[in-house]
Amino acid sequence: MSELTADVGFDPIAAPAGRVLILGTLPGGESLKRKEYYAFRSNVFWRVMETLVGAAADSPYELRRRRLCAAGIAVWDVCKSAKRPGSLDARIDRSSIVANDFAAFFASHPDIRIIGFNGRTAAHLYQTKVLPGLPSALGSLQRVILPSTSSANAMRFDDKILQWRSALAHWIAPTNPS
Repeated sequence: MSELTADVGFDPIAAPAGRVLILGTLPGGESLKRKEYYAFRSNVFWRVMETLVGAAADSPYELRRRRLCAAGIAVWDVCKSAKRPGSLDARIDRSSIVANDFAAFFASHPDIRIIGFNGRTAAHLYQTKVLPGLPSALGSLQRVILPSTSSANAMRFDDKILQWRSALAHWIAPTNPS
């Protein structure tokens, strides 16, 4: 059997004045192929963002990125790289994880006020792989575990929207859809 190579994630989608940081684990296969966050069609992340900030799921990726930044939302992943056969978070080889540099991210994005985890795995990896290495002031950032937008989470879409909106609405800037 050949040695599995590590998947390598993307730079964050972020404006310097962002207030909300949405964290996933690591881009899946379709996202890596297309070089876009949440590119797998059955993942409802972009439908959630369309509902919350007008980042239309069927609009060009660059326009969706700009809409998130205008709303004060940053998107990134806990893992800079990790070995994982397939795209399921449960298959990530925990011993291979290299976490992203969150100290540098928070230094260049000082207005982040809340971290929303796109699922429990992202929250757990942040807790175990990132938080111990951060200055204590950064450890006190508000955090919320949101329902995963993955198709593996069978929760109804309307229930996901309700929880995402409830957790993040206070922090999201109003936007004017174009």
